[in-house]
Amino acid sequence: MNKLDILVIAAHPDDAELGCSGTIAAHVAKGYKVGIVDLTQGEMGTRGTPETRVKEAAEASEILGLSARENMGFQDVYFQDDTSHQLALVKVIRKYQPDIVLANAVSDRHPDHGKGSSLASKACFMSGLRKIETSLEGELQQPWRPKFVYHFIQNNYIEPDFVVDITEYWDVKIKSILAFKSQFYDPNSKEPESFISDPDFLPFIEARAREMGHKILATYGEGFTVERMMGVDNLFDLK
Repeated sequence: MNKLDILVIAAHPDDAELGCSGTIAAHVAKGYKVGIVDLTQGEMGTRGTPETRVKEAAEASEILGLSARENMGFQDVYFQDDTSHQLALVKVIRKYQPDIVLANAVSDRHPDHGKGSSLASKACFMSGLRKIETSLEGELQQPWRPKFVYHFIQNNYIEPDFVVDITEYWDVKIKSILAFKSQFYDPNSKEPESFISDPDFLPFIEARAREMGHKILATYGEGFTVERMMGVDNLFDLK
């Protein structure tokens, strides 16, 4: 059985690490099974190669204690939120049957992020439609719709609907990000500079996490937006 509690669907390898790896680590520590599906290999990135990114993703997965990680092999930059890509993702959602999906920011500097966000949302809904038939390894898959889809916040500031306290797991988050060493600042690197290899980028990631944490009186936090109103049956569940 491949069932996961949480599935992260991210446009590029390192999106999940940058956007929600503290939340991943916190839930793995609580005993939940978490996996990541990267939509592309990040082959259009300025630095590194797809082969490098595969190795880096594997290292990050080990750091985070993931139960599963796979890559859809969609074309970086050029993939579309269309029927063929939606159905391919439906197969993966039905394979892992997650209760919660974490997806890219609803809009962001990189067009793939908003596009990946929309693609994930539509595929999660479609996955619950019984008249959409898919099969995996020759077996007909059962419909499955995640209970919740939440979107992490990336480069552009978006006011969060809720914030997860990741203070205890900040070091794990940073280790998972730095597993993608080809992508970030290295004074000895001969690679061309990129938006995220700027030496000020990782301090920005920390500043954003501190800003989110500040909202809930924690040191570090990760913010998320919701697609529909959340509810509680006990006011004391709110922090």
